Amino acid sequence: MKAEGGRPSPLPEETAHAAGFRQARRARRSELVEDYVELIADLVAGVGEARQVDIAARLGVAQPTVAKMLVRLQHDGYIRREPYRGAFLTPKGEALATRSRLRHALVERLLIRLGVNPQTARRDAEGMEHYVSPETLDAFRAFLGEPDG
Repeated sequence: MKAEGGRPSPLPEETAHAAGFRQARRARRSELVEDYVELIADLVAGVGEARQVDIAARLGVAQPTVAKMLVRLQHDGYIRREPYRGAFLTPKGEALATRSRLRHALVERLLIRLGVNPQTARRDAEGMEHYVSPETLDAFRAFLGEPDG
């Protein structure tokens, strides 16, 4: 693609450009669901249930925000809720939490291997894990000398 005056354009081809933005939008939509499901799995494993107040405290959000998301997660089949108890993952939720946890761990290992401080790598992996494609994850595994996931 040529810009005015015959110079190469700094922009990628339109279709490729749009594909990148679509991928980012999909990742943003799934990021929140994955974060909640992963945290619910951790809370259930750690304390036996995932209460709304605990989820809000750990995510740093208000309880009404958590309440809305729990309704969505239940509607989408990721959690079940019990009266006077917390939220618990369904098999669908467990599968999503496992996939998310594995992606996070892979990105974190890569960052540490690149020399990033482990605490920083953990924080950075929390955001990055949602945005990398399966192809990129495979490249991370190959770089680390790990078997295909």
